[in-house]
Amino acid sequence: MARAVSNQKKVANTAIAGTLGLMMFFPILWILILSFKTEEDAVRAPLEVLFNSGWSVNGYLEVNARSDYFKFFMNSVIISVGSTVLGLLVAVPAAWSMAFVPAKQTKNVLMWMLSTKMLPPVGVLIPIYLICIQFDILDNRAMLVFVLMMINLPIIVWMLYTYFKEIPVEILEAARMDGATLRDEIIYVLTPMAIPGIASTVLLNIILAWNEAFWTLNLTAAKAAPLTAFIASYSSPEGLFYAKLSAASIMAIAPILIMGWFSQKQLVRGLTFGAVK
Repeated sequence: MARAVSNQKKVANTAIAGTLGLMMFFPILWILILSFKTEEDAVRAPLEVLFNSGWSVNGYLEVNARSDYFKFFMNSVIISVGSTVLGLLVAVPAAWSMAFVPAKQTKNVLMWMLSTKMLPPVGVLIPIYLICIQFDILDNRAMLVFVLMMINLPIIVWMLYTYFKEIPVEILEAARMDGATLRDEIIYVLTPMAIPGIASTVLLNIILAWNEAFWTLNLTAAKAAPLTAFIASYSSPEGLFYAKLSAASIMAIAPILIMGWFSQKQLVRGLTFGAVK
């Protein structure tokens, strides 16, 4: 029987949740406000920005006139989606083998993969940069797809491994008794049952790849530069142009915010897959 919760406690919980949500969303809200201000108004005190300044779309107009937004956008789409798809092609068989055909060293391998995320990216920047120069693949989208896939691969494998462990082994054994090959088992039995988990993994890794700034700023120049470089281009030696920088930031994060908003149910369902017993 569910425990009764008083109205006062419900109101208090709602107020706390709303306050925390506003605190987390406030930086984005402030950037949105600054993006509709002129450069002169954007550097004023916060109260003056809110109450003693007008509204303008000049920031967006200047950004569109100065930069080819569509090129940066397409690079972000290709890099984030490509690295996620490539990661799934590697991670699904790996997670399947670890979940259903575990070896003595499976847990050690999983922990080793997780430990690689603790390595500071700058620690391997110079070797990767030199490799890219040696093979003439610097500022190349295919190179970025591979690099970001390798960076996010431990997360993909760990998430899929967790979801696959929740699937009863008896179902796969029944498929084998019906004559299913290993390929049929993964494609037609395992994958459809793990769609919520795979969907949440895809969404999370697209977001991670979309927001990746360290590698994209250091391994690109012009041809393969994604939206992270698009934002950084508005921070110049002459100073920070807050209105244009805010407009560029909103244009860069808007696609991923919209995708997250419409897919939040699927994301929550996947992230909680198997959590309720």
